[in-house]
Amino acid sequence: MNDFFAFVREHSSKLIEQTLTHIGLTFVSLLAALLIGVPLGIVIARRRRLASGILALAGVLQTIPSVALLGFLIPLLGIGAGPALVALFLYALLPIIRNTYVGITGVSPLLKEAAQGVGMTDRQILTKVELPLALPVIFAGIRTATVINVGVATLAAYVAAGGLGEFIFSGIALSNVNMMLAGAIPAALLAVLFDFLLAQLQQLSGKRLRVGALAFLLLTPFLSAFYLLPGREDKLIAGFAHEFYGRSDGYPGLQKTYGLLLRPRLIDQNLMYEAIHRKQVDIISGYSTDGRIKAYDLVVLDDNRHAFPPYDAALVVRQATLNRYVDLATTLNLLAGKLTDSVMTALNYQVDYQKKSTEDVAQNFLKQVGLYKRPAPGERTETIVMGTKVFTEQYILAELCRQLVEGQTALRVVTRTGLGGTQICFDALRTGSTDFSPEYTGTGLLVVLQPSADTLRALPMQPDSVYQFVRQQYVTNYKLDWLKPLGFNNSYCLMMRREQAQKLGIRSIDDLTRFLSK
Repeated sequence: MNDFFAFVREHSSKLIEQTLTHIGLTFVSLLAALLIGVPLGIVIARRRRLASGILALAGVLQTIPSVALLGFLIPLLGIGAGPALVALFLYALLPIIRNTYVGITGVSPLLKEAAQGVGMTDRQILTKVELPLALPVIFAGIRTATVINVGVATLAAYVAAGGLGEFIFSGIALSNVNMMLAGAIPAALLAVLFDFLLAQLQQLSGKRLRVGALAFLLLTPFLSAFYLLPGREDKLIAGFAHEFYGRSDGYPGLQKTYGLLLRPRLIDQNLMYEAIHRKQVDIISGYSTDGRIKAYDLVVLDDNRHAFPPYDAALVVRQATLNRYVDLATTLNLLAGKLTDSVMTALNYQVDYQKKSTEDVAQNFLKQVGLYKRPAPGERTETIVMGTKVFTEQYILAELCRQLVEGQTALRVVTRTGLGGTQICFDALRTGSTDFSPEYTGTGLLVVLQPSADTLRALPMQPDSVYQFVRQQYVTNYKLDWLKPLGFNNSYCLMMRREQAQKLGIRSIDDLTRFLSK
């Protein structure tokens, strides 16, 4: 727990900022849901033939998985606040519409007849009889919508909309429990706090309840304004992957080497390229062999101070697996040196931009280099498992290895391509959940091994030196072996749109640092 509290103290300013953003996201969407949901509930209470259709539609929206809903909205609205707020608004609608409808239709018909008997109009009956009596039920729906939105708002970080999900996503990517808890605990406390306060409000009666409802309606826009609090204006907007933002060889390394100061938006790494293409961000983190560099006419900024170490790709295999299947290393090493930087970039381009399947791309490449063999028929009794991280290049490598091994040997290869960040992939290897994975020497050095500063200073940052050091340490400490390098160096890098970089005269990270400091 001491480590957790130390982490919270160290990141207190960002934690407060993202907590306020989270509250703002919750109440902006809740306010919109109230403005639409309550009147709609009143309408279907008056015209009950519409009720089943509207409630069914709202129910269907409620059942759509949140990530799937965001994925549907991103092509329409891009990234940022738009898709996040629309998703939260849609999730809040059902409990508000349904409880408004149930509350009003639950008012005794005798009371409404009595109100008509004393000459009240329909509007007066609604405002003086039905709504006051339905308020406890309506507030129950608001409580439900608020708690739902606090939870779903953590996914706003997936689309660079901020909130406590930034800590959760970064913690998952880095397997940093303290970081995950720093996002999860405040989010849970917010849900409990808002539910408790609304429960107290719901329990009021008569005039107090009406005064409380009015106070809540006035307070909601105020809480919504937390999302609109002005921040520092940056000359250029950066969008970084959650893992890059937290890794020592990512943004922290750039800060240390260049003194680079940015306030990046954290975004899922698969959405960064779409964001820069749509001009919603100006700088992104990425990988030097990514095919979308060519597709979107991006330029890689020169790392002239060598903040990023060599990232030579190789396959990491459990020694126990190599000992059990003696031909496996020889088979996998057939790929050694075949995948140059230009070749890997072209393969990524075919999948990312030309939308070809990884299976077809891998098969065509293996045929070109004379390594493709059709798998022999018959049952395969032995299975090995390959794990990868969640990006295109690793999917391609997984398919290359699967087709190669199944064509050259009697083994069956099962691929697990959803293992998230580096630490998750490494833990799966170490514990035996997977047998082998593609990895990069710089990642193995700085993220997994994390040698002392003295060791790093003494280690020449050359491809061969880093490869030999990492391989030796993996074998000694984890019983994992690095096979021969595949032939390409997929370094972390910063990218900008070519047109913008040329206009601003930015060719390197040094140039970027000088531009931002003006």
